[in-house]
Amino acid sequence: QLQLVESGGGLVQPGGSLRLSCAASGSIIRIYDMGWYRQAPGKQRELVAVIPSGGSTNYADSVKGRFTISRDNAKNTVYLQMNSLKPEDTAVYYCNAKGDYRRGAYSVLQFDSWGQGTQVTVSS
Repeated sequence: QLQLVESGGGLVQPGGSLRLSCAASGSIIRIYDMGWYRQAPGKQRELVAVIPSGGSTNYADSVKGRFTISRDNAKNTVYLQMNSLKPEDTAVYYCNAKGDYRRGAYSVLQFDSWGQGTQVTVSS
């Protein structure tokens, strides 16, 4: 069973920093893309940042220069370092991973999985 477990959310003052982590576990063969999305109350879920297995990172314009996404392939973990946080960054943050996993002895299937979400609140 595939699972993504997030950690690192919380309450921080404007201008502060937080670091989110998301670890994937299960019968994973390889992970292609790992990313972070967020959803604020009353709004649709939006892309924050994505990091492919071998390509360049991509960020939402609203977080460029403040957030940094990175991954540790050996640990199947993706991180999001968030600096200079603003009240408008307040949202539930979700990690996402896409890749291949093994089911049974002979099957290789694709997965597109989400974490449970972690709350980030930026407020004084």
